[in-house]
Amino acid sequence: MSRARPALFLMLGWIALLWALEVVDTVSGHALDTFGIRPRELSELADIVPAAFLHFGFGHLAANTLPLFVLGFLAALRTGVRRFVAAVALITVVSGLGVWLTAAPYSNTAGASGVVFGILGFLLVRGFTDRSLPDVLIGVGVLVVYGSLLWGVLPVASEVSWQGHLFGLVGGVLAAFLLSGRRRTAGPAVGPVP
Repeated sequence: MSRARPALFLMLGWIALLWALEVVDTVSGHALDTFGIRPRELSELADIVPAAFLHFGFGHLAANTLPLFVLGFLAALRTGVRRFVAAVALITVVSGLGVWLTAAPYSNTAGASGVVFGILGFLLVRGFTDRSLPDVLIGVGVLVVYGSLLWGVLPVASEVSWQGHLFGLVGGVLAAFLLSGRRRTAGPAVGPVP
């Protein structure tokens, strides 16, 4: 359980940061909303990372808080903080780029939901990529509890960034493969000696 404390502190700090940023945004008359992603504008590529930390109101943030905390804590606990941070960085970039490339013209996208979907995807497949039965079972548990979130990748509500959700999920699956514990510990292939 040596990973539990760092995982808990990381997630509590992350959630506190998101709420602090929303307080600043509200007090400033929503000045931080300009850091959302506006699609296909080159200058907006710089907003891919900040957009994942900003929300359009406390209701938006509240909807992301619990799944982000629970899924993030599980992922950080099982993989370690360093590997988890690397996965979140990849998820953030893939989700943000997906939004930048495919979102509706003149839209503005922000929020941690792309990261939530990415961590969900990461947890669902990492047991298989790492060939770890406990992590497969965690993935099954996550699917049972949070599987209904997967409907969020479908374009059913115009005010919801299904693009962020979909590309976040893709980023999480990609992170599970690229950051696989088996991949990192596998030695070089050895062929027959002549």
